[in-house]
Formats: sequence, C-alpha cells, structure tokens
Amino acid sequence: MTLTIRKIIISAIVAMIFMAANIVVIANWLADTGVEQKASYVKEQFLTGTALTIIFALLILLVSPRNGKTARFSRTCPVCDERLSGNVKYCSECGSRI
Repeated sequence: MTLTIRKIIISAIVAMIFMAANIVVIANWLADTGVEQKASYVKEQFLTGTALTIIFALLILLVSPRNGKTARFSRTCPVCDERLSGNVKYCSECGSRI
C-alpha cells in the first residue's frame, strides 16, 4: 500500500467522522435547500413499481451468461483460443504455455 493510498484512506475516514458528528446540521441543510421535496417528487413520479421491476430485470440481464461450472473447470488458450479442460500448463493445439 503506497503512501498516497494511505493518505486517501485516512482523509476519507476523517471526512466520515466529521459527517457523522454533524449529521443533524447536514440533515437540516438538506431540508432547507429542498432536496427532500425533490427526492420525494422523483420517487413518486419516476420510481414506480414498474420502473423498479424493469431496472431490476436489466441488472439481472447484465450478469455474464456463463455457467459457474464452465468458468471453473475450463479455460481458453490466450494465443489460439482453444478450449482447455482441467489444470493443464500447455495448450495441446499450439503448444504455448498457459
């Protein structure tokens, strides 16, 4: 872990602590700016049951269609795209190391 990543993690933790300490102030500020009314309008108009069902169905369709067994027990050669089964070290078609 580099120093930059550590600094980012520490900064994020400090920001979360400040937000947790001032949650009431942040909630009042959001209520004063009208975010709550805008969010409820969006929820009532656009996030109906049908829209949520369609979004959920699209998320399911984005999943890779591969079967878990196929992905675990077979691989393809990066050189010739030959399908390999088992734990082989060399491709039987082109002879390259896997």
